[in-house]
Amino acid sequence: MDFNLIKDLIYLDELKLFERNSSNFKLFFPFICDQPLVFSRRHNSAILLGKVTERGDMVRLLIAASGTGGHLFPALAVAEKLENTEIQWLGVPNRLEQTLVPQCYPLHTVNVEGFQTSLSWKTLTVATGLTSSVFKVKQLLQREKIKAIFTTGGYIAAPAILAARWQGIPVILHESNYIPGKVTRLFGRWCQTVALGFEGTAQYLADCRTIWVSTPVRSQFYAPQPLDLPIPENAPLIVVVGGSQGAIAVNRLVRQGVREWLNEGAYMVHLTGENDPESQIISHSHYFSFPFYENMAGLFQRANLAISRSGAGTLTELAVTHTPSILIPYPYAAEDHQTYNAEVFVTAGAAECYAQETLTADQLSASVLYLLRSPERLQEMSNRAKTLAVVDSAAQIQQLIKDSLAK
Repeated sequence: MDFNLIKDLIYLDELKLFERNSSNFKLFFPFICDQPLVFSRRHNSAILLGKVTERGDMVRLLIAASGTGGHLFPALAVAEKLENTEIQWLGVPNRLEQTLVPQCYPLHTVNVEGFQTSLSWKTLTVATGLTSSVFKVKQLLQREKIKAIFTTGGYIAAPAILAARWQGIPVILHESNYIPGKVTRLFGRWCQTVALGFEGTAQYLADCRTIWVSTPVRSQFYAPQPLDLPIPENAPLIVVVGGSQGAIAVNRLVRQGVREWLNEGAYMVHLTGENDPESQIISHSHYFSFPFYENMAGLFQRANLAISRSGAGTLTELAVTHTPSILIPYPYAAEDHQTYNAEVFVTAGAAECYAQETLTADQLSASVLYLLRSPERLQEMSNRAKTLAVVDSAAQIQQLIKDSLAK
């Protein structure tokens, strides 16, 4: 966008956009957004700008996404695609959205928790919190004149969907996992469309209008990203990632075999998460350990092999970057959905999968060594991963949101 073309004052509802030298606003470009923002010191909030339009042309959208990267990154990928849209964000306190979202969008929070599998006093507390949250979200919808809601599921979706139904506002829900979550199963029927990360998920949502779109990934995954690490161009690279929260059990298995892999000439980037007390015990010139690494697109694009959990978002990133993988599903995921996610990749020939409960360090070490010594097998797995990629997932959801407003 050429900001030199902005000559006049343009109204965006209560916010006013001035030229770049205005003292009331400043323009800035946070790491997670590809488009510029206008930040209001007076309102302590931000609006993502697509094309600058007149006030009446702006669509007001609420995005309800909270918790882990598996919920947040697909929602951010969709938000990147939206033009002429004023976005508000709904989350909960003290979760990952508190770090990622305020740099791009106004963040509103409600205190809501996950549903319990059995009745207890906790159930009453959760129900009370949900009821209170529905009223708060309804007030937000009215105050901000929201016209549609997009949510990536999880418990934050419950008050959003219920308040939207109360207000007669359309909801597009994205379910990334093969086994749909409780909120999707309970409230998906009240959404205009449930967009699916896996085609087979439709069998569990017979009373919902579903469409398979895969899971959106951030735009940087579709363009080459340079990797700022001292790794030789032709050296095999293993990337270990336990999801946005890390995986200590996986880390321990990896450390027991890592020296054999490094002795084969491989390099490793190990993303340990922030809660691993042993994260720095390996010292080797081919080994790089980080709690978190921002440039995941560049990392997966460069990797010859990934050792990973099997959250839907990570799997989609592996597919888009054509990265072969050894998958170790998180054993305590709700209804074991990570195992079902992984089975899709195993069936396609894109991955190997091992249950954490039975996997030994020797088994993992032997599997990695076999793949390092079998470039043809790695190439075949890469080709298979490519077949699982849907490159326009975010654009498809953008169109679903647009269509929902036209009805």
